[in-house]
Amino acid sequence: MKPTSFTPSPTAMRNLDALLVVSGAVLAVGLFVAPNRTGDSLSIGAFAMLSVFLGGLVFVAFEYITGARWSVPFRRVYEALASNLWIGGAAMVAVVVLRRDVYAWTPADGAAAGTFWFKALWLNPTWLVVRAAAYVTVMSLLAAAIIWTSRTQDRTADFSLTRRNRRLSAVTLLVFAPTFSLAACEWFMSLEPMWFSTVWGAYHFAGLATSTLAVVVLIALHLRRTGHWRSTFTDDHLHDLGKLLLGFSCFWMYLWFCQYMLIWYSNIPEETGYFVHRTQGAWGPMFIANVALNWVVPFLVLLPRPSKRSAATMARVAGVVLVGRWLDLYLMVYPSSSSAPTWGAWETAAVVFFAAASLWLIFSALAKASLTPVGDPALYSNRGNTHVTHDEHTEGNRVWT
Repeated sequence: MKPTSFTPSPTAMRNLDALLVVSGAVLAVGLFVAPNRTGDSLSIGAFAMLSVFLGGLVFVAFEYITGARWSVPFRRVYEALASNLWIGGAAMVAVVVLRRDVYAWTPADGAAAGTFWFKALWLNPTWLVVRAAAYVTVMSLLAAAIIWTSRTQDRTADFSLTRRNRRLSAVTLLVFAPTFSLAACEWFMSLEPMWFSTVWGAYHFAGLATSTLAVVVLIALHLRRTGHWRSTFTDDHLHDLGKLLLGFSCFWMYLWFCQYMLIWYSNIPEETGYFVHRTQGAWGPMFIANVALNWVVPFLVLLPRPSKRSAATMARVAGVVLVGRWLDLYLMVYPSSSSAPTWGAWETAAVVFFAAASLWLIFSALAKASLTPVGDPALYSNRGNTHVTHDEHTEGNRVWT
């Protein structure tokens, strides 16, 4: 199979550069003029970007662990996301450093910690930053190892490297589960430290999965539309991504309902206060819109088979899911410090900055390697869902077992 390369449009990259400069300047001003709102927006944007990049690594690991062949032809999109994990992580760590007093928790009025001694210790500002850096460093190193092995396999056609990545993927998933759950609790649940949820980590994983799949759908469709993947990314691939997006959207709704229903049923004041605030006044319509964007729309639109094979429909649903992910994070962060929803230059600048930064980083990463992992044995096996014939590669007669 011949390797294909990607060169981002110079005009598109210049436009992204301009957006980054303008929105970055607005955010810099916002840190002095409206530090709380700007800080909240930075927290949402940095975590959203980090989640997508981390999601790329998770889906690469899933692919290796399950032995899936159908997604191998477009795995480089997942890898492009994962290769920028360290940048997204650095952005999130910077936000934690900037807002360490907001994330930290101490007993009120300097009173003794009492039964909350562990919470006071765990959310110590210095310890909070150290853990954030450790989470990002470990996951970035695992991402770098998997991607380096995949690129080496392209050059050497050494099929045994797949086994190495399977082992690395197992370690990645084992490390990801606790670190991501802890990070989600420390960076978002601690904004209201007297409130808690036992499904918080899994709930954030569901949001990570849906937003990552939405980005993969949009990037893959862009590459096919521009002629890079006319025969590589087929309607069958789009259909499978649509099924995954539908499934994880339902998973998100399941966890959302479990969290809300159990808190509503138990009716404990310490727990219900979180949702009471978010269903009152102007927050109410946004609370309903969150469910509509993250589940109702994907569920109703993607149920029919033709919808999952339509590029236009899938692109629109992916856009809706990304807006829903932002709204979900907004409802976690802003009500903890605001009595009513706010929107202005600082929030707009944050959305533009992190969207432009993500696209710039993804396009740059895609340009650094072949768009297809030509050394992967799954492309040349005559078993499973493959879209490549044996005579397209000099090593095509070798079958991975």
